[in-house]
Amino acid sequence: MFAAIAFLFCILTARFFYVQVAWSGELGYRALDQWMREIPVVAERGLITDRNGVVLAENSTSYTVFARSNAVSDKAGTSRLLADALGVDGDALLEKLQSVRASEITVARHADKSAIEKLEAASPDGVYYSRDNTRVYPKGDSLCQVLGFTSTDNSGTTGLEKYYDKYLAGENGELLYETDLVGIDLEGAVAAYLPAEDGMNLQLTVDYGIQAIAESALKRVVETYSPASAECIVLDPDTFEILALAGYPAYDLNDVPRNDTELLDSLSRNRIVCDIYEPGSTFKIVTSAADIEEWLRGNKNAFSANYVFPSSRTRSVDGTTVKCWSTHANGKHCNQTLADALNYSCNPCFTDIALSLGTETFYDYLSAFGFGKATGVDYGGEALGMLLPESAVRDCDLARIGFGQTIAVSGLQLACAAAAAVNGGYYYTPHLVKSIYASDGYVLEEVKPALKNRTISEEASSILAGMLEGVVRDGSGKRAYIEGYRVGGKTGTAQKYENGHIAAGKYVSSFVGFFPADDPEYLALVIVDEPQGAYYGSVVAAPCAKEIFEGIIALKNIQPLEGE
Repeated sequence: MFAAIAFLFCILTARFFYVQVAWSGELGYRALDQWMREIPVVAERGLITDRNGVVLAENSTSYTVFARSNAVSDKAGTSRLLADALGVDGDALLEKLQSVRASEITVARHADKSAIEKLEAASPDGVYYSRDNTRVYPKGDSLCQVLGFTSTDNSGTTGLEKYYDKYLAGENGELLYETDLVGIDLEGAVAAYLPAEDGMNLQLTVDYGIQAIAESALKRVVETYSPASAECIVLDPDTFEILALAGYPAYDLNDVPRNDTELLDSLSRNRIVCDIYEPGSTFKIVTSAADIEEWLRGNKNAFSANYVFPSSRTRSVDGTTVKCWSTHANGKHCNQTLADALNYSCNPCFTDIALSLGTETFYDYLSAFGFGKATGVDYGGEALGMLLPESAVRDCDLARIGFGQTIAVSGLQLACAAAAAVNGGYYYTPHLVKSIYASDGYVLEEVKPALKNRTISEEASSILAGMLEGVVRDGSGKRAYIEGYRVGGKTGTAQKYENGHIAAGKYVSSFVGFFPADDPEYLALVIVDEPQGAYYGSVVAAPCAKEIFEGIIALKNIQPLEGE
């Protein structure tokens, strides 16, 4: 019996110790919460600016209105007053005030100052408000898929607003008032103030001047060809900083269609990052890069720059036929070197390269150029692309991958691969945010270029860039040529598939270009999905890239080459 009593005594002692010591903090907070009324002090959400300080997302002061049912004496009159001042449903509010006991009701969010002035003039008991913030986007629909938007409680919902929400959001504070047990203010009570900690600001890599140029050029494409969608990305090839990213269709970030979920999902989707497509002939940049690098390394299976490909316009691989778009009639487009094959975009030549290099070697280059995996961009929902497992690749598959079929990529992947092919062979992690900083100037993080890997040598890159300059000067990319400037690039026209079959009359037109060709500073990829009236990348996408480059030349006052 003594042992049992001692055991029970120990249990009680341990319980007393737990309640009075270990649990004391939480119980004290619960007790405090029973007789304190908290009014939130909302933190200022961080700004988002472009690289030059142009504000892209900011805040306007608004208010959140609360009511405590037990403290409202005239519930019917107060409901009418709030309905009139705030535009809320008075009957629904009255029902809440009559049914909800000893708890706060959020009457309205993002109320403007005039509504608060009405409430202050009437001074109803049991009603109070706190300062809030309404997210404002000064540029409307510009960068809408990139920036994203916030929810009604100012939490990031999509885009960079969501990806960097933990930095942008800040930490809310509180204003505490003493009340009795039913929530009525105590006369003479002193308020306690816990300040909010404002969010950090984002400086983007985006240059709004270039962004506006890209959006204007894309708008002209849309007006001319009425596509299902169109996208454009502009990169700095030396750092992989994203200088512009535009998409159609767009929407005004200040008027988000929240009531139509399907429409909103479509409009807010950043297709160039999150969607994939068969790139077609723009992918020949990668095949050419692999061939040139292997030739320089002494691989006997690679073709030299002077090698002349067989003149036949067809190749037969595993029972399938690969054709050149040209009929080769009267000897036209026959006897092509690699530079010629790029100029005229002849598929059989790139079939020859892929098959000659072999699956293992070719797949090593696909991996080095980032296909089948994430680029690591600071944006949610990035697509990985679709790449057949190396072990499952047949010769007919490899042949088609060589000219951009039987492989699916995101626009971002292709832009990064092209940049790494012409910048000396350096593949960096693309990024949208340049720095994260506080309003007092303190820099929390500055994002530096991060080299992921090498793709090809500087010599191979230089040779390839020269060939791609020839494509714009003499070949299929002539509509991107700018007098006095060295522009390189490659066109692409890919058929679309639906339910495993070619969709008649549906194409993806694209062009990837860069300048100056001998030392690239700007690279642009334009993708136009299902253009109407014309569909060749040389006709639809190349002029759009030219317009973007001409706009950059004017914006940055880039002088033409001497003697040009």
